[in-house]
Amino acid sequence: MQRSWRAGGVEGSSPRARPAPSSSQGRREQSCARRPALMLPPGDAHATHAGRSLRTSGFTLIEIMVVMALMALLVGLVPIAFGRLSESAQYRETVRAILTDMRTARYLAQSGGSDVRFAVNLNQRSFGVEGRKRHTVPEPLQIRAVMAQQESGADGDMAIRFLSSGGASGGSVDLLRPSGGGVRLRVDWFSGRVEQEPVGP
Repeated sequence: MQRSWRAGGVEGSSPRARPAPSSSQGRREQSCARRPALMLPPGDAHATHAGRSLRTSGFTLIEIMVVMALMALLVGLVPIAFGRLSESAQYRETVRAILTDMRTARYLAQSGGSDVRFAVNLNQRSFGVEGRKRHTVPEPLQIRAVMAQQESGADGDMAIRFLSSGGASGGSVDLLRPSGGGVRLRVDWFSGRVEQEPVGP
């Protein structure tokens, strides 16, 4: 016959006892409780992250050598490119100066009513309108001229005489680059007009 018990005025059966844990389960719980969580100190974590970032963002020896080779190539090409640009600028400026002086001599002769000479001195590498400041042909450009014999002087000057009537004694001046190419500025003897044509190497 089942015994009844009373607590707080409620009648019921007796509670069942909780079974005791087995020995293997107890040992497992104890081992789990004793095992601490694996955590890295702040310094070690930072070092690990830094090492990983260096491996991903660093340069290899081949990449550094390629960059240095490109830089050496650029350093070698810059003076060459600068020299060519400087030579081209001097060439254009000299051609412009010769054209300007020839046309100025022609204008002065026609407007002033008297002959005006455009002179070239190959020894001094100079040119200009007689009586005015002369220009010097810069290196490494070369200048050569073909003019009438009667317009040549003892001081080495060769000249093209522009007449007040509109004509000229005729002649030409060549300005050459180091490659041999350049331009020829030719003065027509009949009209005194200045014409420009290329000269091949």
